[in-house]
Amino acid sequence: MLKSIFGSIVLVLFLFVSAFAAINLNTADKAALESISGIGPAKANAIIKYREEHGSFKSVDELLNIKGVGPKIFESIKDQVEISK
Repeated sequence: MLKSIFGSIVLVLFLFVSAFAAINLNTADKAALESISGIGPAKANAIIKYREEHGSFKSVDELLNIKGVGPKIFESIKDQVEISK
């Protein structure tokens, strides 16, 4: 019984942490990008196109170079994304 409760707690903690993991702009596919609140199919495609044309993101701030991502959207999503170095 105790083992089952402990297992359930570990699973819930894992799911909680996973839900708040940042999306990596340099490796995310379209579906992952669309999971960011405020990013739909068109913006996800634009992010991927920008990445293909300019190489890996060097800063999250580069999102501001993407058509349709202005300061308001950037502020709402910047904590949901990251880049790999």
